[in-house]
Amino acid sequence: MVETAQIPLLSAAQVAQEAQVQQAPNGVCYASYGDTQIPTEELERIVQAVPATIANALTRRAYYFVPLTLGEQDETTVATAYSVDLGDRAICHRNFRFGSSECIFISTRLMQDRFALAFEYFINVGHHFVEAVGVPSSFSDLVWSQAKADVRGETSQDAWESRRRAVDREQNKQGSEQASDKAQVDEKAKSSYFESAFSDAIAIYMLSLTIDFDYTELREREYPLLAAPALAERLRNVAGLFPPNQGYEFEIRYRRRS
Repeated sequence: MVETAQIPLLSAAQVAQEAQVQQAPNGVCYASYGDTQIPTEELERIVQAVPATIANALTRRAYYFVPLTLGEQDETTVATAYSVDLGDRAICHRNFRFGSSECIFISTRLMQDRFALAFEYFINVGHHFVEAVGVPSSFSDLVWSQAKADVRGETSQDAWESRRRAVDREQNKQGSEQASDKAQVDEKAKSSYFESAFSDAIAIYMLSLTIDFDYTELREREYPLLAAPALAERLRNVAGLFPPNQGYEFEIRYRRRS
């Protein structure tokens, strides 16, 4: 309890005012505040991995890397260091409106390693990009063809659930008056599926530019992971739309080099 009492909890607004926001070469605005325990070079490498064509759509947003973010009721607070008690109360990230901008606070001390931290950041970027721009038809056509071909698995729980609803309703359409209603709901489910799958693909793509990781590391128990060849098709589509920044390389390896 003494340890917790010694760690100040600051309002999100105070941190947004005090933190020194900088703009990476790709255009992303970000800041590091408190005892994050992330080396400056490592954080810069992660932030800069966002292709400039994606970063251009992230206007009026700044990403704050802080030790711990707490979101209790409608209040967002930031702990400047880590304690076990505060860590149990903290959340991975929290969005906060400050003036005309959106601040995204990411809890670095909840992440076990660079992989987890980078992926948390990229997931947020992916969602924000889709909110701003939408999903290109080339990607929608690709994932829908995969879904109708019953390709195994998906890239997240949200994508898995929305795909299942969309495909089930597509298959259950009948020539009746109810079919029209189901078709409308189906389009909504499909749209949700496309958005989830696209934001997932963007996040995984940026992660691949930053870290050499094994695809199975993305596996979660709640849903089956998308088959690797199908994911490779999606990532190639994303890479064609958003080429890597200078100093980053996109590569898919089906077997690790010895």
